[in-house]
Amino acid sequence: MTENNRRFSNVCPSKIRRLFSARWIAVLPALAAAFVLAACGGGSDGPSTAGVSQSSSASPSDSGSTGSTTTPPDSGASAPLAASSPAPASGSTSTSSAATTVIAPSGSIFYGMNGHVNLTGPYTTTSLDQQLAQLKDLNVTLYRNDVSNVDGAKKLASVAQKFAQSGVTVYPVLLQTLNFADENAAYQASYTLAQQIVNVQRYAWYEVTNELAPTCLNGWVDGVRSTDFKNDCFQIARGVIRGMIAGIKSVDPDGKIIIGGNTWMHYGFDVMLANGTQPDGTSGHPVVTWDITAWHWYSEQGDIRNACGGTGCYNVIGTLQSFGKPIWINEVGMRPSFPGTAGEAGTFMANNMMGALLAIAPQYNIQSLQVYQLYDDPPTGEGPYGIMLNDGATPKPVYTSVKNFIATHPH
Repeated sequence: MTENNRRFSNVCPSKIRRLFSARWIAVLPALAAAFVLAACGGGSDGPSTAGVSQSSSASPSDSGSTGSTTTPPDSGASAPLAASSPAPASGSTSTSSAATTVIAPSGSIFYGMNGHVNLTGPYTTTSLDQQLAQLKDLNVTLYRNDVSNVDGAKKLASVAQKFAQSGVTVYPVLLQTLNFADENAAYQASYTLAQQIVNVQRYAWYEVTNELAPTCLNGWVDGVRSTDFKNDCFQIARGVIRGMIAGIKSVDPDGKIIIGGNTWMHYGFDVMLANGTQPDGTSGHPVVTWDITAWHWYSEQGDIRNACGGTGCYNVIGTLQSFGKPIWINEVGMRPSFPGTAGEAGTFMANNMMGALLAIAPQYNIQSLQVYQLYDDPPTGEGPYGIMLNDGATPKPVYTSVKNFIATHPH
């Protein structure tokens, strides 16, 4: 997914892709921190002292924020306070066999791939049999795809059911705009949308939103502090996330929640969700809980343990680990602006991206690496991020690098 989310979430259609070369990043770290961004639950901890826990069984009317008290804005990375687990809903509102049959894995989920089966272009013109054969050739077992309406949910369900028979598990990224008047309106619309999607098909995991943090940044900032974000935008985003989780849980109480993947150093957004705080410095707001923390990392972003922006260098993966949940790096990708040949890009992907993340996986509880993405965008899209050309048939050197890496590093 790209920073502006135009293909994956459509939350900010007016933005254009903003890419910087490695040379610019070295010269202008403050700009790079804001501009060079990644492409686009039901926890079980104890009660929180930071805010009111988001209940998974909440109805749409149970969506308002609690009263708040003024506290100093957080000054950087901090571990979230514990949040209580959402209470399961009493049952599903679905009666269809597809909705009651869960798409779940039968083996390892460590290696995965991103796709866009609901969008026009190579994912539409390439047959599902061919896509499945390519995923099997790579030996990836997860296929991450976006969905934003009932028609898309039906199409994704048919893909998921077909691929599950061959050992490839599809999971959805639920998308929603931020075009709402306030948090309550965002909550109610997202609750309904999530119910509609889950009623079509149940999955082992549901990712709620994609890269909302960059949309809410307050200018050219790193995203490590609460004050780096716009208060009204964050409140609406929180309403979307809370509503989606509650809507999912009202239909599928057992479904696991993946907090929507953010990127670069923008973890201040997730810290506020987990602590019940917000950019205006107040606390006591609804706490969001989840099961898996997702993050995105791209080729120009360097060491995820020492990412440097305008205000300093930060251990991004260490802060993500402090949430106490397994971590999925569910977008691992090469920038089209990578300053090297196609072959060098493939080598970099294997050694500096997948290899570097695999090396620290045990220490930081990284449980999945998912490559972005299978096919290049069409010429009118966001760029050649794929490991195959947009004809859906021609592998690039990075395809071979990914395939060989997985073969030589089984997990």
